[in-house]
Amino acid sequence: MAREQAAALAGSGKLKELWQRIGFVLGAFIVYRIGTHIPVPGVDPIALAQMFEQTQGSILDVLNLFSGGALQRLSVMALGVMPYISASIIMQMLTAVEPRLKQVKAEGESGRRKIQKWTRYATVVLATFQALGISSAVQTQGVTIITGVSFTITCVVALVAGTMFLVWLGEQITDRGIGNGMSLIIFAGIVAGLPSAVGGTFDLASRGEFSPLFVVALFVGALLVTAFVIFVERGQRRLTVNYARQQRGNKVMQAPSSYFPLKMNMAGVIPPIFASSIILFPASLVGFFGSDSATGVAGVLRNISTLMQPGEVLYTTLYVGMIVFFAFFYTALVFDPKEIAENLKKQGAYVPGIRPGQQTARYIDGVVSKLTLVGAMYLAVVCLIPELLIVNYNVPFYFGGTSLLIIVVVIMDLMGQVQSHMMSQQYESLMKKTNLTGKSTGGRRRRR
Repeated sequence: MAREQAAALAGSGKLKELWQRIGFVLGAFIVYRIGTHIPVPGVDPIALAQMFEQTQGSILDVLNLFSGGALQRLSVMALGVMPYISASIIMQMLTAVEPRLKQVKAEGESGRRKIQKWTRYATVVLATFQALGISSAVQTQGVTIITGVSFTITCVVALVAGTMFLVWLGEQITDRGIGNGMSLIIFAGIVAGLPSAVGGTFDLASRGEFSPLFVVALFVGALLVTAFVIFVERGQRRLTVNYARQQRGNKVMQAPSSYFPLKMNMAGVIPPIFASSIILFPASLVGFFGSDSATGVAGVLRNISTLMQPGEVLYTTLYVGMIVFFAFFYTALVFDPKEIAENLKKQGAYVPGIRPGQQTARYIDGVVSKLTLVGAMYLAVVCLIPELLIVNYNVPFYFGGTSLLIIVVVIMDLMGQVQSHMMSQQYESLMKKTNLTGKSTGGRRRRR
């Protein structure tokens, strides 16, 4: 039956829109990957490659991961979408504490557009600031052919334009494609580096730096982490919900019980991305400007750069703390227990043993807080354990927990949206078929 419905759906052209959306996403990926290979004018590629070889295993590798390798080539898209994500974090925080922004958000679609416009303005400011830092840093490191104001202006304009183009491209993917555009752009950058990471691992094994048993254990570990992520992301805490009895005439009908699903990780992949975007930029600038001097400001910068490398105590503490903070912060933004409690009360539903209204809201808030704490710990473990292996065993960075988490969560979200789209199209097709059948039957009856 399912095959017949799918065949009928495909034959009637109902899947054409879905294929068009998927094709648009693939085309956007091609454009994005082409852009990551367009270098900023005035950069010496050989000197730049040597600089990144010297800083291998540092915080720059993390930044290069989220830019899809564009930072290593210093392309026009070297900043990626991180300035936009940072601006979104700032705007969401301000919206949560600023009354006037709360009023704007409450205006609905028009308010959302205003906040989105202000987020773009903030993105330009942050991208300009970061581009100025990068242009000064690469000139300090001596990897540019030209120097001075001319290179600074060229570099800043190119990097800011590349970031804003990616923001526009991500919005187009969200509107005309399928899935979240910004997440898919980061996903495309990570996936693009997987073949070279796998090839590099086999190359290290062929040179004797990795044993064959270690390589097998590495890939098995990646599969286990992937399975663990899928298991947790699909996990739910189901709250039992009962409905009030309904009276129909002289009969009192007992409404059936239902449940309200709560995910363990409501924030998804947002906390690691937010935490990385906050910690990456200052650490990368310190790493750029830190010199070999052990005294003065240069010595302080060098010490800070050392402490902010992956595997160090300061980096690990800040990273875990930010993941936990953003897990709670983002969950509070997307889930409102008071609104859920009010909706249940309006529908005549209640949680067994809990009074409707304020007590239900407090109960749901307590359950969500416990789930969020467990989810934050899960995110921290998934993101940190592989990175410790990377630091200790020099494993290619693309096998890190953050990259695997992003890949798995984005794919699961994309598959869910594809299935929802197909089910909605199938439902519309069946409804139209039912209407046509009803009209045909009615016509035959009238002719009789």
